[in-house]
Amino acid sequence: MNNRGRQIYKPQFRFGLGGVSLGNEFNKHTDKDAEATLDAAWAVGVRYFDVAPWYGFGLSERRFGHFLHNQKREDYLLSSKVGKLFKASKTNKHAEIYPLSDSPNDIVFDYTADGVRRSIEDSLQRLGVDSLDVAFVHDISPDFAFFPNGWEEQYEIARKGAFPALSKMRDEGIIRAWGIGVNTALPILKVMEDADPDVCLCARQYSLVDHATAVHELFPVVRRKNVSLVIGSALNAGFISGSPRYNYGKENFKIPRAAIERREKLRAVAARHGVDLRTAALQFSSAADVAVALVVGARSAEQIQEDYNSLKAKIPPDFWAELRRQGLIEPNASIPADPEA
Repeated sequence: MNNRGRQIYKPQFRFGLGGVSLGNEFNKHTDKDAEATLDAAWAVGVRYFDVAPWYGFGLSERRFGHFLHNQKREDYLLSSKVGKLFKASKTNKHAEIYPLSDSPNDIVFDYTADGVRRSIEDSLQRLGVDSLDVAFVHDISPDFAFFPNGWEEQYEIARKGAFPALSKMRDEGIIRAWGIGVNTALPILKVMEDADPDVCLCARQYSLVDHATAVHELFPVVRRKNVSLVIGSALNAGFISGSPRYNYGKENFKIPRAAIERREKLRAVAARHGVDLRTAALQFSSAADVAVALVVGARSAEQIQEDYNSLKAKIPPDFWAELRRQGLIEPNASIPADPEA
C-alpha cells in the first residue's frame, strides 16, 4: 500500500518552518523581523512551511504569504489548518486569545464541510497562493481550551463534515493530503479509525522530555494504518532550550515538576558528552520512523539558522547510549543516525 505522506514529503521537505512564533504567540515581532526570518529559512534550504489561521488570527498566514508569493509554487511544500474562520469586528475580542497579534478578527469555529472549504479559500487569499498541499483539521483535542462545549462536540462535527469533505477534495486534486493537527494522541488515534487521513501533525508529543505515549500507543497504530506524521514542537514550545514555559496555553508558565527534573537530567548527560541539548532534542524528534518531517518555530534569522545547523551536527553515540541506560529514552524509540552517514 502506498504511503501518501512519504510520497509528498520528499527529502527536501523534511525540515519545515512553522508559523506560531511569527504569529506573535509568545512575543511581538514586526513584519520586517518575519521577512528576515523567512529569508534566512529559504537561504539555508527550508522548503516546507506550515501555517494556520489560528496563529495570530491570520497574521502568520499573511506574513508567510508575503514571502512565499514571490517564490515558485512548485519549489516548496505548504500546509495550513482548517476549522477556524474569522469575522472582522470593531469590537473584536482578539486580545483575549492573541493579545500581541493586533488582529481585527473574532474567531468562529466551523468544522463542517462548508466550513472547511471556506477555511481553505480564506487561507489561500491571506497567503496569496493558488493551492495548499496539505490541510490539517486543527485543535480538535482535549487540551484546546476555547471550545464552548468541549472538543468531543467539535470532533463529531468534523467526523461528519470536515473529514469526508477533505477526502473528497484530496481525491479531486484540490489538496494533495489531509490529516489533523493536534497536541495529544487521542484524536489522532480516533481519526485513524473514523476516516482515511494521510498525514497528521503530532505536536509536543514526541520530544526528549515527553515521548512514552507516542512510542507505545500512537506509533504502533500509525504504522498499522499506513499513516505518516509531521512532528512539531520538539522543544515543547522552547522549554527544552530554556524558555520559561512548557507547551502552549494560558497557563503554560505552570511547568510540571516532573518535566523540570527530566530536563535537568538531560542537561547533565549532555554536559558530560559536550552536546547541545537543543540540538539533541531536534535530532531525536526528527528520527522517528513514522515521521516524514520535522517542523520548528523560529522568531529570528539566527534561530532558524541554528535549528538547521543542529540537524547537521554530529552527536556521539555514547550520548544516546547513556540516555538509554538512565531510562531517559524509551527502549524502542528511534535513535538518530549520523547526519553524514
